Amino acid sequence: MPRISLPPPETMDAAQRAVYDKIVSGPRGKVQGPLRAALHNAELAEKWQALGALLRYGTTLPPRLSELAILVTGRACRSPFEWYAHRLEAEKAGIGSPVIEAILAETEPPGLSADEAAVYRYAVELNRHDSVSDATYAAALARFGERAIVELTALIGYYTMVAMTLNCHEIPLPEGVAAAFALPQQSELR
Repeated sequence: MPRISLPPPETMDAAQRAVYDKIVSGPRGKVQGPLRAALHNAELAEKWQALGALLRYGTTLPPRLSELAILVTGRACRSPFEWYAHRLEAEKAGIGSPVIEAILAETEPPGLSADEAAVYRYAVELNRHDSVSDATYAAALARFGERAIVELTALIGYYTMVAMTLNCHEIPLPEGVAAAFALPQQSELR
């Protein structure tokens, strides 16, 4: 049960409905997850969806690498909804079950390509330490260049914000979907 109301389209004001319609008619095709909460502020939701669309669909990173970074971030942030949504996207992008299951178990996946390994290590370090080592940074920079490493960092930061929103407001998984892991417990937050 979410901690806040999640406005259905029929109760939205004109500004909220305009953002909702834009999202539904775009590449996402539906409003789910954190945008349901962001719609409480139409301007925030508009800017949020635009940044998300850019980072997801408009960077130099191929979907496979983006989804790998998003999965690592969803798992590191312990966000069941983000994990659920992007596991499906990762599968569509061609990421196999052994890689997905290793990320779920928080172990380095087997058989990563050099590009995938660079993204995986970068995402793990950034999530774990709030930065990356010189060696990890240099490896990613050498493989992808400056623009892509800026995009990768922004992607991981954006999906951290997504995970925090999902977790904090306890945005529910779709009906009938079981969480792959639990949200952080209140006792862990003290």
